[in-house]
Amino acid sequence: MKNHIIPAMVKDERLIAKRRQQIVDGAVQLFIKKGFHKTTTREIARKCNMSIGTMYEYIQNKEDILYLVCDYIHCKMEKKIRRVIAEQDSGMESLVKGFRQLLKVMDEMRSYVLLIYQETKSLPKARMKFVLQNEENITAIFEHILEKGIQDGTINLEPQSVKLMAHNIMVIGQMWTFRYWSLGRFYTIQEYTEQQLNLLISQLIRNRSTSLNSIESDVDFA
Repeated sequence: MKNHIIPAMVKDERLIAKRRQQIVDGAVQLFIKKGFHKTTTREIARKCNMSIGTMYEYIQNKEDILYLVCDYIHCKMEKKIRRVIAEQDSGMESLVKGFRQLLKVMDEMRSYVLLIYQETKSLPKARMKFVLQNEENITAIFEHILEKGIQDGTINLEPQSVKLMAHNIMVIGQMWTFRYWSLGRFYTIQEYTEQQLNLLISQLIRNRSTSLNSIESDVDFA
């Protein structure tokens, strides 16, 4: 987490990181259950086993906590996606692995993702800018993959369409979160992922006879 963005009364960076993680762990479930505005700082302090006074040594207000929660969620998502992508893979292989992992993460963290989109409007503009940049950082993973695929010949896409396609991929992932109330009645996460992946690949392969089965992927849903 970006500890330097939020001032603290304590100077020990390791202690700041440890205490702020405690605060995030206590706050995130309360925000999901009650919402940001209905959760009090006293409840958060109690949940993370701190006094109000101690908690305010590490944050200045409740908006700081919301920012830390959003930053934590984005960082966790980004790490989960990056860890399945190998440098030696082709662009298409990376796309398949990254896409499957994106959907897996969106399913696992569905309530967390909803929290970000429902509550970030409560952040000051300066903090919201950092949260939106975190979102761009995740999208940039897929921009890099698409560019790699164009270069190695495994992905057929005009360079000027890379950014738009990367955002489309993110929207497909977010749709599982925002439309789960409907999609969850008709598809499992595996079915949704594979059908969306087939649609995506059909747009990006040079040889239209290529099938998803011919592309190796180590990502599972265990």
